[in-house]
Amino acid sequence: MNLALAQMAVEPGAVEANLDRALARVAAAAADSADLVALPEVFDVGYFAFDSYDRVAQGLDGERLAHVAAAADEHDVAVLAGSVVEDLAASREAGFETPVPEGLANTSVLFDSSGTRRTVYRKRHLFGYGSAESELLVPGESTATAEVGDHVVGVTTCYDLRFPEQYRRLADAGATLVLVPSAWPYPRVEHWRLLPRARAVENLAYVAAVNGVGAFEDAELLGRSAVYDPWGATLASAGDHPATVTADVDRERVDAVRDEFPALEDRR
Repeated sequence: MNLALAQMAVEPGAVEANLDRALARVAAAAADSADLVALPEVFDVGYFAFDSYDRVAQGLDGERLAHVAAAADEHDVAVLAGSVVEDLAASREAGFETPVPEGLANTSVLFDSSGTRRTVYRKRHLFGYGSAESELLVPGESTATAEVGDHVVGVTTCYDLRFPEQYRRLADAGATLVLVPSAWPYPRVEHWRLLPRARAVENLAYVAAVNGVGAFEDAELLGRSAVYDPWGATLASAGDHPATVTADVDRERVDAVRDEFPALEDRR
């Protein structure tokens, strides 16, 4: 499977421009033979644009996600819309299950290459250190996986990287590739380099962390999106400017590593 991480600049509050930018990245990656494209965390409005969350939130049937689904279908490529600000009341009114009747969530949606919604993940671990996320949003309650090609794809978000038990649950659910849309800022560069790689090694799975770039008032996203293989090798990475990171994520590599080094079977 050819994976593409769309490390893009997100303009705070500029929803239409951000959506156009994301759709262009999906189209370009598909033209370059990507099978799966992942977008960064809160790509619609910008993670740190907290004052805009309530204004821009939509349900899972909202027009922005519909545009992403249409792009997946048009370009015959799976897309992780990771993530958007979800209006839980609107989603529930449209017939979707939600953790609570109302509120906002940090929600990623995985579409297959026909534009069909395969899984929905609401960020479980909400960040409160220099962030209003934990005050504004409702945490998710479950993990999320879906089959894409020959992989079982798991989804987590940013701060989830600091909670290895969530990744072990995904491994137990069969995940062979975990996507991590993020809005990871300076100065925690070394944490960003370490944590996705550690999660890959621990679970003998591919981990692909897609970050944004750009400044948001007093915060600046550090980019450096990367793909790590099940042995912890860095397959591809970016700097701190807009870029598309591509890597071949071979399911047989996961099976071979797990057979050769069966650490997951030795748990007590």
